[in-house]
Amino acid sequence: MNYYSLHTLLFIMFICFSCTNETVEQYAPTPLALKTPKLFSENIIAPVIPSNNPQTVEGVRLGKKLFFDPILSGNNTQACASCHSPKNAFTDTSRFSNGIDGRLGLRNAMPLFNLAWNYNERFFWDGKSFSLEHQAFIPVTDPLEMKSTWADVTEKLQQHPEYPTLFQEAFGTSQIDSTLVTKAMAQFERTLISANSKFDQYLLGETELSGEELNGFNVFMDETKGDCFHCHGSDKNPLWTDNAFHNNGLDETFTDLGLGAVTGDPADNGKFKSPSLRNVEFTAPYMHDGRFTTLEEVINHYSEGLKNSSTIDPLMKKVSQGGVGLSEKDKADLKAFLLTLSDFEFINNPVFSNN
Repeated sequence: MNYYSLHTLLFIMFICFSCTNETVEQYAPTPLALKTPKLFSENIIAPVIPSNNPQTVEGVRLGKKLFFDPILSGNNTQACASCHSPKNAFTDTSRFSNGIDGRLGLRNAMPLFNLAWNYNERFFWDGKSFSLEHQAFIPVTDPLEMKSTWADVTEKLQQHPEYPTLFQEAFGTSQIDSTLVTKAMAQFERTLISANSKFDQYLLGETELSGEELNGFNVFMDETKGDCFHCHGSDKNPLWTDNAFHNNGLDETFTDLGLGAVTGDPADNGKFKSPSLRNVEFTAPYMHDGRFTTLEEVINHYSEGLKNSSTIDPLMKKVSQGGVGLSEKDKADLKAFLLTLSDFEFINNPVFSNN
């Protein structure tokens, strides 16, 4: 090897060595910590945030845009927000929501808030989804909802003038797939935190309750009266749900098996997830099939409308009597208490609206 060849080889090796040791700055999205409400931090543990999907400013921004964008549906007419409206605590006022073909679903749309504190990570009325990311995955291909395919959705997003850049900012790649779409939407949904109702303010010493509201809370907590707290929380459980599944005496026989259809266990037939009682003022109609249009109907069900069945929850202790048998005053006061769980700041928060 001559002098010039050796010199050239050494020069190339030097350049390559320099490249491999050069400090290369890699883009990283901006971390975004969830603002855990004081009552949550005092009474329950930290939110559930997967290690492979940390909250970021860019991820939440992307997830919000996707949540309100009808591009996820087969004919570009229906967004997640079509059935989960912010002004209704992210649910639908219809008993059953319309899909893109005008076909009705089979259950009432569940409200969306405080989802990061669902510790068993089971979502939907029947618990068929095992993470918030998977929960966001299902409606896109459901023939009664968005009726699309993930191949079609990702292709539309890939060809969109904005989305590849937004995915690059949120996840460091402009190659879009269903995993990243659902991660972004889950990040946004975890920011939907409701914790500023009148009862929250009462517990924080910031306001007082009326006599009717206080008696309603006592009815709620009294095992000889309303006996509601086992499934729906208390002043020590600000989620106002146990996030578990119960047969609450709606039917003697079941056309919808609920959890039983998921587990295959007949002992789970007729069991459905306990919804949070937060924001019930905004989330009518009620129950998994939206059969009750008013809170009065719900209270009457537990007071004198229980129906026995083979899987009735043991917590429905007075099913043989038809219910807990509340007086008219206790019914009215119980409703007054339930209305103190309304979070007007949450439903009017511009951060959660499509702006």
